[in-house]
Order: sequence, then C-alpha cells, then structure tokens
Amino acid sequence: MTTAPTTPVLPLPARHSGGCPFGPPPAYPEAAATGPVTRAVLPDGDLCWLVTGIAEVRTVLSDRRFSADIRHPTFPLLIAGARELITDNPDFLRLDDPEHARQRRMLTGEFLVKRVETLRPEIQRIVDGALDRMTEGRTTADLVTDFALPVPSLVICLLLGVPYEDHDRFQRLSRTMLNRESTVEQLREAQEEVHDYLRDLTARKRAQPEDDVLSRLAARDDLTPVDVAAMGVLLLVAGHETTANMIALSTALLLDHPEQIPGLADPATLPGAVEELLRLLTIVHTGLPRVALEDVELGGVTVRAGEGVMAMLSTANRDEAAFGGAGHRATDELDVYRDARRHLAFGFGVHQCLGQPLARAELQIALETLFRRLPGLRPAGEREFRTESFIYGMRSLPVTW
Repeated sequence: MTTAPTTPVLPLPARHSGGCPFGPPPAYPEAAATGPVTRAVLPDGDLCWLVTGIAEVRTVLSDRRFSADIRHPTFPLLIAGARELITDNPDFLRLDDPEHARQRRMLTGEFLVKRVETLRPEIQRIVDGALDRMTEGRTTADLVTDFALPVPSLVICLLLGVPYEDHDRFQRLSRTMLNRESTVEQLREAQEEVHDYLRDLTARKRAQPEDDVLSRLAARDDLTPVDVAAMGVLLLVAGHETTANMIALSTALLLDHPEQIPGLADPATLPGAVEELLRLLTIVHTGLPRVALEDVELGGVTVRAGEGVMAMLSTANRDEAAFGGAGHRATDELDVYRDARRHLAFGFGVHQCLGQPLARAELQIALETLFRRLPGLRPAGEREFRTESFIYGMRSLPVTW
C-alpha cells in the first residue's frame, strides 16, 4: 500500500467549464481516469482525497471509519471560512450514529414507500394544477419557474405544514445557503433567518398542531425547538431544491433525446427511466464529504486519520463495469431502458437520502404527466444552467408546445 503524492490535482469544487452540461465538471472524470483516489485542494487551502471509483465511494459512505460529523475539526468544507458557522445543532445528516440514527428514526415513517404511495393522488393533483396554470392562455413558458420549482415546493410545504405563501422566502434563503459563492456573512444571515422562521413555526405547531410533519416533531418531548428547526431546514431545503432541479434537468435532457420520451409513457418502464435519469444527472456534483477517523487503505493509497475525503457520486454513477454492458449505451449517455437501480444518486449507507421514495414519486408523476399532456413540448430559447450551487440544476428552460 502506498501513499499518493501530496500535490493536489484540482481545486474543489471544480467549475463546469466546457463538456456536457448534463455531466459532472470535466475535471472530475479526468481525475477518475488517473485512479479511484486522488488528491485535491479545498477552498481554504487544505488538502483532501477525491474518491471517484464506485467501490471506493461505497466504502467511504458505509464504513464507520469515515465520519459524517461536520463538527470534526478537520472535516472538509467547500466554502472557505465556513467552519465558524458550524453549530452544536447540525442536522442529523451531518452527525454519526447513535445521534444520527435517533433523529432519523423520528422521520422514517413519514417517508416510507407505503406512506408515499398514499400521497400520489395529492402529488398528481399538484402536478396537474401547475400544468393548468402554466398552459392557461399561452403556448410558451419557463419550465423552471412555472413547473419545476412550484411542484416540489407545494409538495414539501404540504408534507411539512409550511405555508406555501412563504415559498419565495425559503427558496431565496435556500439558494443562498447552497450557493458556493456566498460569503460567510451571507451564509450566516440566511441560516439565522431560516432557523428563526422554523423555530417560530414550530412554536405555533406546538400550540396548534395539525396533520403534518412539523406538528408531529414539535409535539415530541425529546426534541427542542432548535432540534426541530434543524430537521425542518434539512427537509425544507433538500425537499424542494433537489427535486426541482431534477425535474428541470430531466426535461431538458429528454428534449435533447426525444426518441427516449416514450419510455415514460409505459408504467412498466417509467420507474426505470427515472432511475436512469437520477444516475446520469447525479446533481450533487461536488460529492459528499467525510473525514477519516483512523488510517484506512482505500483504492491503492493510505488515507490517514483526520484527513478529509470527498465521495464523488457523479463519477461513481458512470462506472462502465457497474452500469455498462452489451446492448446499452455508454454510461455517459442516456438510456432509459438501462438497469440503473444500483446508482448512488441518493448516497449510500446509513446516511443515504431519507426522502428518496418521495423524490421518485414526484419525478415519475411530474415527468409522465408533463410529456403526456404536452406531447409537442420542445425548446423555445436558450437554456441557462446553475453552476454556482452545490446542487447542480437550471436557472431557466424556455419551452413551447
């Protein structure tokens, strides 16, 4: 076992300069071509390990020798100076077991597949309503602002019990919190505002509970209002930003490959088509951070205790051995008939995305309904991608029908 040279191969997060707009920044697959574990440099100048191989990514995300606790003094951060923003109450995805498991169990029932299936009629109603408004009296629209954003925002507001009239506010705050170009002061102000908002809402839910997730969390004696607010921020931000960008990117990609749109019309192939879109797009381009708690041999190098690693889902999801094979297109191309069920777009291990059943249901319903109701859907102008966010996506997608 050897230790790789300390010279960084690229800065993190890498920029989307050239290459396919539906793939990761070219620097990541270029690094992967040199080996599954390479060096990179973080915005604050610290070095970390860039983990790009699928087997190595699975190890990092499932091996308890790698910690997800953001409070660790050498945890890798993607915004310079952000360490001073770390509090004693991070959301549970940024904690290790047993505290991670304790908080996660409080929400598991809300996102079980069986529970999500009961929400499908309401999601369908939301999708149909958004399309009704988008198409009323016109034949052009921006699919991002008129469809991709409203649908998951309405769904998560319904589920959590957040008033939808506040959606502009939490979208603005979440964009700031996810913007890797935000200053530390801008991040602090956005964090404080969204936490204050959710603490106030939690207090109202405790006094006047309703049938929603925040009311059920607020009623618990083993959670403080600060705890509930931290969980609420995670669910609110992740629950609409990721799905909104997946809807927009998926639509744009399918419009570039209209021969594959029929795969959405068949109930037998629709779920697999959505898994392929999740695999190929993998919108968390910057990867998932971890820190080694002890020396670990990984991909031909020794990761030392205290060293940060970035598990790159986007490169792992394009592994030819895992997702290629005879009869299918290359893994950097869309193939809605590919078996992509083992993808890592939702992460891997105990920290994988809690809301993935809901995300799948929203994507299936939104995309199937969109192309069924608007069979003549086509681009109507220059599309614009969001490259400044930790969640890759689209700023605008003009369409006509």
